[in-house]
Amino acid sequence: MKKMILIAALAALPVALGGASVAVARAEAPQAAVVSDVIAKVGDQSITFGEINTMLNSSAVVGLSIPALGTPERDTVRITLLDKFISANLLYLDALKQGMDQNPVYQKDVTRFADAILAGRYRDLHLVGDVSVTEEQIQAAFKAKAAPGTELTEQTRLQIESRLRKEHRQARLTAAQQALREEIELKLYEANLDVAGDAARADSTPLAKVGAETVTWGEIKDKIIAAGKGATLADPLAMEDEARGAALQREIDLRIIVQRARAAGLEADPLYQRRLTEYKKSRLINLHREQLVADMEPGDEALKAYYEANRDRVVLPEARKVQMVVVKSEAEAADLKGKVESGDMTMYRAARDHSIAPNAKRDLGEVGWVNQGEVVPALDEAIFTLGPGAIGGPVETPAGWHLVTVLDVADAKYTDFDEAATRKLVQRRYLDERLAAYSVELRKNEFTVEVYEDRMIQLAQREADMVKRLSEKAQQPGSVTQQRLEELQKFVQPGM
Repeated sequence: MKKMILIAALAALPVALGGASVAVARAEAPQAAVVSDVIAKVGDQSITFGEINTMLNSSAVVGLSIPALGTPERDTVRITLLDKFISANLLYLDALKQGMDQNPVYQKDVTRFADAILAGRYRDLHLVGDVSVTEEQIQAAFKAKAAPGTELTEQTRLQIESRLRKEHRQARLTAAQQALREEIELKLYEANLDVAGDAARADSTPLAKVGAETVTWGEIKDKIIAAGKGATLADPLAMEDEARGAALQREIDLRIIVQRARAAGLEADPLYQRRLTEYKKSRLINLHREQLVADMEPGDEALKAYYEANRDRVVLPEARKVQMVVVKSEAEAADLKGKVESGDMTMYRAARDHSIAPNAKRDLGEVGWVNQGEVVPALDEAIFTLGPGAIGGPVETPAGWHLVTVLDVADAKYTDFDEAATRKLVQRRYLDERLAAYSVELRKNEFTVEVYEDRMIQLAQREADMVKRLSEKAQQPGSVTQQRLEELQKFVQPGM
């Protein structure tokens, strides 16, 4: 059954990519996939089961739940994520083909990210290292601030230790950075930092020289300007030039550490390489997507035409939260209605004691939200013409005779194109469809897509089997899980 669910989800994959009739390029997984768990390839880009699972377990995935391990629901979400990975890789290859990796904005972003990662690795490995906090330091810090007679709890101890560790790390880092400054030749061009000259200043204008490296205005002007403006926004009395100067000093410290990191060979560090590769790819995809969206942005007439053509998919009809009693005859329904309207009986009691609906005794007739137009016409009319507190019916359907009352109302939404919320929703859906169609065209005409179904099913089944084994093991006498349950039971039932 689980295998059939996953196959069905894979069969639906082309629809998720934009609705066009595009066949999945199915293939037997290559031999290497057994080791690398590759479940799909887009051109020369591989997508692995591990990548999908990592994303699946991340709360950062907007609009997707995180189903439990080994469940069919997890397979369904995994297919949705595979769709997203395929589309992202198509955009990445398209961006490379168009030479967008030569975009100055992209190259600047990559350089900044690389410098930040290199600096962080050098600080951790060469400047700071392990920072320890002794018990004596914790006790001294506690006595210095705690009121007499206060007990040092474990939570307080951890908080003090964390704070001291941060303070020691910062002190060690400050001292190390100062020592590095003393070992390198620095030159500042403070006159080139004056706010008054921003508009006319050439990007090649030097702001500082750090060893043999020149820091130019064009490289960091956005940082400098943002630091100055941010300072005055936070505090109108702040000095903008001081904030700009401090930003330049931070850049100098960064350049010094990056130079040391390169000299130490940290560009070959596996963690640095992995993070840089991931960033370069994701940044290029986002940059390409942003450009596509800008090019696809519809005019007002096109957007309104899209709204009118897709109104039934955009508009959310009025919905009502309904309570219902279903009986076998019109006479019984009329009798119950009279009792409810006179106050001799509540709808809850009528549902519990008389309704023939399967779940009536459990839900007391509350059937939840009903959208206008989704039930049989006679019942729909009864529900959506009811006033507050009124009882509708009796209404006959194949299930029996119904009495209904409305517990809550949700008004229709997105019915007016000129409302800001409606326009925003329509614009997003318009652009989503255009992007999806663009991805489909890339897939059809530019890049091959292979999905290794057998491998994906095998790995999903392996995950499900693992969960089953762990669950069975947890139920065995003497297991850690059983021990914890027994301990918990003692608290639930004292005296055992």
